[in-house]
Amino acid sequence: MKITRFKNLFMLCTLLVFSTSCYSSVVQKNNKMIDSNLSKATFGGGCFWCTEAIFQELKGVDTVISGYMGGQTLNPTYKEVCSGISGHAEVIHIVYDSTLVSYATLLEIFWKTHDPTTLNRQGADAGTQYRSVVFYYDEEQKNVAGDLKKELGNAQIWSDPIVTEISEASTFYPAEEYHQNYYKENGGSNGYCRVVITPKVEKFKKVFSAYLK
Repeated sequence: MKITRFKNLFMLCTLLVFSTSCYSSVVQKNNKMIDSNLSKATFGGGCFWCTEAIFQELKGVDTVISGYMGGQTLNPTYKEVCSGISGHAEVIHIVYDSTLVSYATLLEIFWKTHDPTTLNRQGADAGTQYRSVVFYYDEEQKNVAGDLKKELGNAQIWSDPIVTEISEASTFYPAEEYHQNYYKENGGSNGYCRVVITPKVEKFKKVFSAYLK
């Protein structure tokens, strides 16, 4: 009787271990499958409050983080970036599902929601930190960006040539916490948001309504 109970207990424990192991493998596999669909993109198109507000509305975009890239100072602060001494651009770092939105679509929206023909300036915001720039993470992104830049230039959508940089991605530094989700949290109270960002977001929603969440 005791031997039989021991055998049954042993078999039950073995089954539980096997089941747990299988479940863990499935979870890991699913996570890898999910992660395999996620890609990253980093763009600089003037004030990151504006670009963040636009890309947060896109279907397929998982997260948008405001930050800095392309400079020489380690762990730059907003003050250092704004002074121009760090060499960084204000950028947004996008994590997106490539099965829902393509890199080319992100690029098209990026180019058509800011002025890519003004060197180191977007409206009243002037300085190298506001430069128009695409930071690529691999050769495919580099080629897609280069081809689309050429295509848009040939289409003469703007009267002046596109001056957007296409540069290899370097270290991305997230901006200070108070910059994150800035428009969502301050859109109704901040004058800059009401005057500059709101009209831009509303125009974007009309033109790219098919891509909204």
